[in-house]
Amino acid sequence: MKHLFIINPAAGKTDRTQALSAELRQLCATRGLDYAIRVSQRPGDCTEITRQAAQRGEPCRVYACGGDGTLNEIVCGAAGADNLAVTHYPCGSGNDFIKNFDDPEAFFDPARLLDAEEALLDLIQVGPDYCLSICSIGIDARIGTSIQGYKRLPLISGNGAYNLSTVVNLVKGIHHHYQIELDGRTFDDRFTLICVCNGRFYGGGYQPVPEAMPDDGRLEVLLVSKVSRLQVAGMIGKYKAGRYAEFPALFRHFSTQRLVVHCDREEVVNLDGEARFGKDVEIRLSDRKLRFFYPKGLSYTAPAFGQKRN
Repeated sequence: MKHLFIINPAAGKTDRTQALSAELRQLCATRGLDYAIRVSQRPGDCTEITRQAAQRGEPCRVYACGGDGTLNEIVCGAAGADNLAVTHYPCGSGNDFIKNFDDPEAFFDPARLLDAEEALLDLIQVGPDYCLSICSIGIDARIGTSIQGYKRLPLISGNGAYNLSTVVNLVKGIHHHYQIELDGRTFDDRFTLICVCNGRFYGGGYQPVPEAMPDDGRLEVLLVSKVSRLQVAGMIGKYKAGRYAEFPALFRHFSTQRLVVHCDREEVVNLDGEARFGKDVEIRLSDRKLRFFYPKGLSYTAPAFGQKRN
């Protein structure tokens, strides 16, 4: 079996390509593995490298060496490919998808990634694009896709970049008018955000629906009604902690496999931190799955609502 390490030099605050490549070469040589290291040169490169590996047809494990955006690109290239399995070797600022697991730190040890278990995970699909964790439209999408402009500022962490982007976008404006078709119902109103969850974490640790599971065949949707800046200040901490149920007048929760969002104008759509744009946006559970491998012994099962992991 081939081991393909795809490194994104733009991930994180510094380019770790040389040091990481040396570490991976030594590890793979010690274990006698058939491996290759590829370095992305431009946006979309990780997707193309992964698609080429899929087309070769040989069994291959693909390691996303970067942040959540790198993982997203590789997921888009691997979706539905039976010969590929994907994992995340985190080198980014947020590294949110691995927080679905009970020991995210295990992913930082490449030796543990070589001793792995595998699961078949669901994917969210928007047009020709996919994401593994969360898709959103509204203030959250504008916040999430603006983070890149703040991540490399001095002393700004992944969570700090999210918080800074939040402040800037709240000043610009909070709610827009949308028409949403969901399970035979139509919602026509001003909304702050529409958040569609397959996984549980994004934005440097926010978990809008802590019950979401990436392999249960459904999407968890939060429709957040029109709110004021003052209301945002009072509820954002609880939203981050997954306590949406404490605001029944503002948060409506649905489980579904498909919804369509009609926007008055073309708007940004957040796919695990990657920006797409659309006016009439269909978001659905994809027919394609993703083989995802992770360090042996870990679990991605959601804790009971209101409980924390040890």
